[in-house]
Parts: sequence; structure tokens; C-alpha cells
Amino acid sequence: METYDLIIVGGGPGGITSAIYALRARMKTLLIEKAGIGGQIAVSDIIENYPGFPSLSGPELMQHFEEHAKGIGLQIKYAAVKSITKENDIFNIALGKETLQAKSVIVATGAEPSKLGIPGEAELTGKGVSTCATCDGPFYRNKDVAVIGGGDTAVKESIFLSKLVNKIYHVHRRDRFRAEKVLQERIASKDNIEFLWHHRAVEVKGDQAGVTQVVVEHVETGEQKTLDVPGVFLFVGIVPSTSFVDCEKDDGGFIKVDGNMETSIKGMFAIGDCRVTPLKQVAVAVGDGAIAAVKAEEHVSEMEGTLYAGKKPAE
Repeated sequence: METYDLIIVGGGPGGITSAIYALRARMKTLLIEKAGIGGQIAVSDIIENYPGFPSLSGPELMQHFEEHAKGIGLQIKYAAVKSITKENDIFNIALGKETLQAKSVIVATGAEPSKLGIPGEAELTGKGVSTCATCDGPFYRNKDVAVIGGGDTAVKESIFLSKLVNKIYHVHRRDRFRAEKVLQERIASKDNIEFLWHHRAVEVKGDQAGVTQVVVEHVETGEQKTLDVPGVFLFVGIVPSTSFVDCEKDDGGFIKVDGNMETSIKGMFAIGDCRVTPLKQVAVAVGDGAIAAVKAEEHVSEMEGTLYAGKKPAE
């Protein structure tokens, strides 16, 4: 069976960066992606904090990443990884009926939007309940919608929706947003957003055609009100995509790593949003990816008995 030097699981910013560094180190590398290159950032309306690009869309940024990696020979396989196990220093990456082998692995699977777990949410997901404003926002042009959440993503998506919809009810359980100050300033300037502070969503109502209402509740008084909206956008955190790998994680399922991005399993690294990190941003994932690839190369070289002291990747 063919054995790769490195298999990267996940094609977001971190995974692509790892691939670029690994290929430049002449590692035999394969990137596995279950959907499409880019991860969550590929559906982001606008990015304004990635150095060198004052303002561009997520798809545009990831197109640059993908073109760079493919230009130096990146091999991509589209499949879902079922499990990763290690035997005799070699990793077995199971893809259902097919199993691949590698001397090192980088897990770069990111995370998925969290659910509220309220009545009506699951039944109406895809029928008015959404976690992607750039994907579904155009369906609600000139209509009223509700946005739930208070972090960077919630505020960014609300700003995006404000250009399309008639009115937004922005629901947040606290009295202020956790988002970047510049985003808070920007959303405060929108005259078609009504802020429902100290409120939470408790139920989504609808019929066969989709969402018709969302019920919100004041977190202190318990008073409820019903908002007549055909669309509800949820941005209430993320859940890491790490169930397929058995290594040390925190209570939320995020993978624990050391300063080299190495997990509790020697030769396995984790980067980006799927790992324990205080900041989930493209710039962080890119830095993680560079570190992990360099350390993966050192690990493989040690296995082969050819570790070069002080070796650095080509600039």
C-alpha cells in the first residue's frame, strides 16, 4: 500500500497552508477534503483583517490559497474520513471502503455551527432556519428576519443581511456584543436593525412552507414576544469536527495540542478551529498550518533517521 509522508484532513486556510509548506519541503503529501476547498471562510461575505488584503470575500481569498497550492502540485482527494488509527508508527486513515496510510497527519477539519436545541429548529432547518447569511440571505430580500447571536460572525452576517432585507431583529442574550469594536460601530449605524438585548430565542414556529415566527424571551423577566419573520439566522458558536479522531480533547471536543501543534498522539497535529485556541481566525489557522507542517516534516525525518538540524522550509 502506498504510504504518504503527510496526509492533511481538511481544506480550509490552515490545511492549505500546511500543504504549501509540506510540498516545498518535498514531502509526499495528500489533502483530503469532504466537501469543497475553503471551509467556513469560503461562505464569508467579506474579510477585512487578513494582512495584504484590506477587503475581499471569503471565496476570493480561498481561491488564491487553492491556486497557490495546486500550482506547486497539491493532490486533493474528496472524501470523508471515518477514523484515524496508528499502528507501528504508521497512521491508517479510513475513508469507508478505502484506507490510506501516512507517516504523519494534520487534522484541519475546523468546526460547524452550533445548534440552539429549541423546538422547531431542527424541523425547519433549510426551510427558514439558516446558519449562513451569504448562502440564504438573498431569499429574504425586502423581508423581515431575525438574527440570533453576539459574536463576530453574528454581527458580520447581520451587517450583510441589512443590505438585503427590510428589517432585522437582532437577538442577543447579553446587553452588548462580543464582536470586534469596528464591527460594533458598523452595526450600530444600520437603521433597519432593531436590537433585542437580554433576549434569547426559545422556539421557531412554521408550517409546511417554512418559518413563520420566532418566539424570544427576556432572560431576566421571562417575558416573551413573537416576531413575525420568514427567516431565522443562528450564529451561536461552533462545534469542532473531531469525532473521527481519538486523541486528547477538552470538554467541548476541541483537540488539545502543544506549542508545536502536536496532539497527544506523536506524529498527529491539529490546527485551526478544531483545536483549543483563544482566537478562531484565518490568520491563526495559517500560522498553525505552517508550524504543523514544519514539525510534521521533522517527525518524518526522525522516523527515517535523516533529521537535519536547523533545517527550515524554503522561503
